[in-house]
Amino acid sequence: MAKRSGAKSRISATEKLPSVAAEVKRIVAELRSKADPRIVRQMQEQFGITLARGDAAFGMRVGELQKMAAAIRKSRGRDHALALALWESGYYECRMLAAFVDDPALVTVSQMNRWCKDFDNWGICDTVCFHLFDKVDFDLTRTRINAWAASKHEFVKRTAFALLASIALHRKDAPKEMLREGLELIEEHASDERNFVKKGISWALRGIGKRKGGEFHAQARAVAARLTERDEPAARWIGKDALRDLGESRR
Repeated sequence: MAKRSGAKSRISATEKLPSVAAEVKRIVAELRSKADPRIVRQMQEQFGITLARGDAAFGMRVGELQKMAAAIRKSRGRDHALALALWESGYYECRMLAAFVDDPALVTVSQMNRWCKDFDNWGICDTVCFHLFDKVDFDLTRTRINAWAASKHEFVKRTAFALLASIALHRKDAPKEMLREGLELIEEHASDERNFVKKGISWALRGIGKRKGGEFHAQARAVAARLTERDEPAARWIGKDALRDLGESRR
């Protein structure tokens, strides 16, 4: 089960922190003061990150956002209520911060579904999976992976495999059966031609195959090899992409 962060407990009970609403207002003001339209253009033109709302990004480097998040965690600890409020603001950078400051022990299925439904680009999808959802209890993430993989929506389906990749790469305690199920899901959905789905599937396959110790390396390579023999172009692309990254057998 995900461990509760102890950071908040270290804050003095007598210390008065700004309310969640006041903190969100402060954060938005700071983001606005540091906004750089050139970064927004770079997000769109170089990285293919487009937003449903054209005014939903200020333009800040991820490294700067991580510094802001570290300062927030230092002053407030992991703050679930703040994360929810930041997410509801709708701003790209606020949602990135939400992933960095939330407490995974307090994340619910309802929250995961709401946030996933809001994903409109790979940047926020992958960040939430890589920094928050992968730390949530396996009983929750396992059900979400299976449910989202069956979705018709491109970024919901990508989330299933981005989360699987993140768990494979970050969680040494991931249940083996969960990873085996992940390989089955990869084969089942590898025919999906959509760009962000097939790239997410490849990432998940490579992530499982590259787990420390090499336990799943041979299994992942076998899946990749089978995909290269399939009729569907997407499956063949995923298989070849994974084989290039997984290399030769490991011991």
